[in-house]
Amino acid sequence: MEPLFTETGVFLALEGGEGAGKSTQAQLLVTWLEGLGHRVLLTREPGGTEVGKILRQIVLDNDTGELSPRTEALIYAADKAEHVDSVVLPSLAAGQIVLTDRYVDSTLAYQGAGRALESSELEWVARWATSSLRPHLTIVLDIDPEIGHTRFEGADRIEAEPLDFHRRVRQHFLDLAAADPAHYLVVTHDGTPEQIHQRIRVGVEPWLGQASG
Repeated sequence: MEPLFTETGVFLALEGGEGAGKSTQAQLLVTWLEGLGHRVLLTREPGGTEVGKILRQIVLDNDTGELSPRTEALIYAADKAEHVDSVVLPSLAAGQIVLTDRYVDSTLAYQGAGRALESSELEWVARWATSSLRPHLTIVLDIDPEIGHTRFEGADRIEAEPLDFHRRVRQHFLDLAAADPAHYLVVTHDGTPEQIHQRIRVGVEPWLGQASG
């Protein structure tokens, strides 16, 4: 499928492994963008819709137990389809900046590299679910999984996977970024949250002219 970059609004995605600080950086980025006068929607996958909240509970709750990797991938795809159709595309059409905490790359990294599903098949499903909509910029917060796992207490189904799983996930994020540097920004975890935020601002700023405020 040919990639689609919307001509209205600005679509940003935050990606990265566990403990990378996505929530902190998302809030800092929203505060900065709103301070510039932009209308910003912060959302997430899974869970950015009412249906998505139910799907999120299924895939992340430890009580769910083991799922077939294909089942897991299809649940994530269903979440993405609902999210894009009902939240992301309408907001972009209105000229907003949409910032999503996780998007298609998480599926490719976690269910592809992590679960070892066939990457070409998985990508086709994920792109079909999202009508091939791509972020203008994907910000990858890069962290060594051994460090990331020290940054949270209690682990959901995905966080509880062994370190080798998370190492494969990290490498896939970096491979995706290396393949399309015009639409990716890799930011390492070193430094204070404010220092990391400043690096993100540098990458985001060139795209802001496309937002209608």
